[in-house]
Amino acid sequence: MKAVYISEPGGPEVLEVRDVAAPVPGQGEVLIDVVAAGLNRADVQQRRGFYPPPPGASEVPGLEVSGRIAGFGPGVSKPFSLGDKVVALLAGGGYAQQVAVPAEQVLRVPEGVDLVTAASLPEVAATVYSNLIMTAQLQPGETVLIHGATGGIGTMAIQLAKAFGAKVATTAGSEEKVSTAKAFLGADIAINYKEEDFPESLRRQNGGKGADVILDVVGAKYLQQNVDALADYGRLVVIGLQGGTKGELDLGLLLKKRAAVVATALRPRPVAEKGAIMTAVREAVWPLVADGRIRPLVAKTFPLDQVGAAHRYFDSGDHVGKVLLVM
Repeated sequence: MKAVYISEPGGPEVLEVRDVAAPVPGQGEVLIDVVAAGLNRADVQQRRGFYPPPPGASEVPGLEVSGRIAGFGPGVSKPFSLGDKVVALLAGGGYAQQVAVPAEQVLRVPEGVDLVTAASLPEVAATVYSNLIMTAQLQPGETVLIHGATGGIGTMAIQLAKAFGAKVATTAGSEEKVSTAKAFLGADIAINYKEEDFPESLRRQNGGKGADVILDVVGAKYLQQNVDALADYGRLVVIGLQGGTKGELDLGLLLKKRAAVVATALRPRPVAEKGAIMTAVREAVWPLVADGRIRPLVAKTFPLDQVGAAHRYFDSGDHVGKVLLVM
């Protein structure tokens, strides 16, 4: 099969398509003929040498795919059949024509979604649901602040939070993206972080109140501002480190607000945890996709042999929604 490898840490030019042996499904795994794979920020960090795969995971990048069931390893208990249209959450290996993955991390494609578009769903749905609902316990009527409005995480998080009855504020880096977040995605408040101080702007547009929950992909660069933006008893959930790993934290302000800071990562979790998250996604998120309250958004697709161009487009930040590789 063909698969993408990283020849050395660097830019998109280090991504190489190679002919390699196809995977063999192990105990409890299913084999998937991949139709499409989603690009994620973790793939970029892996390409740059900052985010190696967990022990035992494939060196091939790619954390989510859509495709068809092509085979079974021993001991698969989930009731799949050959040819079933599915999506899968991976620890790696998605940029390839086939992948073997624990059956717990595989779901049938939600009703009404075509098989290519479906590749945009598993990683972002699992990340957003596990963090906003399972970890932060976001409640109807609460205010949630979501950074990175128009990326894959942001577009899913805005829609899911709205569907769960929250008031949604978000940040973006241009007036065009601010308008998209409000008019197209349904955000109640959208802030251009390049033009405004987002904690101050949030309070001004939210009746003087901060955010009950913040979903942050930036990390250290936003740490102090995020704590400033929290309401009393607020929960800051850090899921990305685009703005660095080390920042200064005002513990006095955190104590005054009785607030919490939580950091989570999906990729290194054990199979059982990922399986529980995917089951929750199937039960809670798939119905919202099926009835149209959550729309999977695909910015652009690229064939596998144009993986470098796909990463250059992703790195530009011009996309609204997901970027996909199509096999």
